Amino acid sequence: MHINDIIGKGKPTLSFEFFPPKTEAASEALYTTITELEAYAPDFVSVTYGAGGTTRDLTNDLVARIKNNTTLDPVPHLTCVCHQESDIEAIIARYAEEGVSNILALGGDPPQNLTGYNRADDAFQQAGDLVRYIRHFNAHPDSRGFGIGVAGFPEGHPATPNRVKEMNYLKAKVDEGADYIVTQLFFSNDDFHDFRDRCELAGINIPIVAGIMPVTSTKGMARMADLAAGARYPAKLLRALKRGGDDADAIEKVGIHYATQQCSDLLENNVAGIHFYTLNKSYATREIYANLGLKPVAKTPAA
Repeated sequence: MHINDIIGKGKPTLSFEFFPPKTEAASEALYTTITELEAYAPDFVSVTYGAGGTTRDLTNDLVARIKNNTTLDPVPHLTCVCHQESDIEAIIARYAEEGVSNILALGGDPPQNLTGYNRADDAFQQAGDLVRYIRHFNAHPDSRGFGIGVAGFPEGHPATPNRVKEMNYLKAKVDEGADYIVTQLFFSNDDFHDFRDRCELAGINIPIVAGIMPVTSTKGMARMADLAAGARYPAKLLRALKRGGDDADAIEKVGIHYATQQCSDLLENNVAGIHFYTLNKSYATREIYANLGLKPVAKTPAA
């Protein structure tokens, strides 16, 4: 289903993100997660794309498997880095053949093993260039075209410390034809609300979906900060986690409780949607759903 139809239902969307596993064991674990979360009938699920397209085939295969073997509506990530126009054309043509309706267009980062990689060699320099190309692909007379999402950064884009320029760049992506924005994770809803207000002032009027990732371990916090390019942890959250001490279960409960409060506030303030970064696990997301009073639409298999 096209993203405009999904969001146009008039209620906040709820969606999940997965990443493509690299081993058979991890693949089976992911499908356990997918089965558990499928029962909650998310509006869509997204599938990440490794830096520089390092998980290109894995992403494509996972998207196809979800599309063909589940009731879920997959939204693949697609990045500019390390791609020529022919690469992008082949990927989106395959998605069109598979019946995929939406794509999340991202700038992307070069893979760490390509030290000194020259971005000038890429056909698309900015996410906006990729949005424009996908929109051009959408002009095919036999296709309604893809819904296109882009990323937003409530805490600020790590590569653009100038927040005025950052908003101009986001506006440029929207003007190229983006249909919705999904944000990087954040832990202060004030950052999200301010970001949404600044988007409105900049004339950005497409739906903004909030990205939420609960803290489930202290070790995971550092990795999470790296993934989010410097996520800020408010003192309120840090104090609550500190009270948990070395008790892993207590830390997980704190993280789930805090994320539940975030989601409740977002829903009370007319958020267009909430996108859960699951890290390919279902427990925290299912607990947040339960805390919010949201139940699966079908019986959830045993964990």
